[in-house]
Amino acid sequence: MCLGIPGEVVEIVPEQPDLARVKVSGVRRAINVGLLEERPAPGDWVLIHVGFALSKIDEEEARAALEFLEGIGQSYVDEVDALRQSMIE
Repeated sequence: MCLGIPGEVVEIVPEQPDLARVKVSGVRRAINVGLLEERPAPGDWVLIHVGFALSKIDEEEARAALEFLEGIGQSYVDEVDALRQSMIE
């Protein structure tokens, strides 16, 4: 099962403006933000699926989604483990 997971933008990669470093449940990784109409800035939240930001979301929505995801158990744990293993920097 693939999930859309909220992540907080930490920085935009200067040499690759379509990439941003995000923090997702304590894991930092680079994701592609090229699909977004408006580029995110550090502190913004995005919904991530398979390494791509699909949309910007507000912090309240991000926190609610994280609470829900943490509540579904193993699928969420598996997704975060996959993120850790795919550390794209």
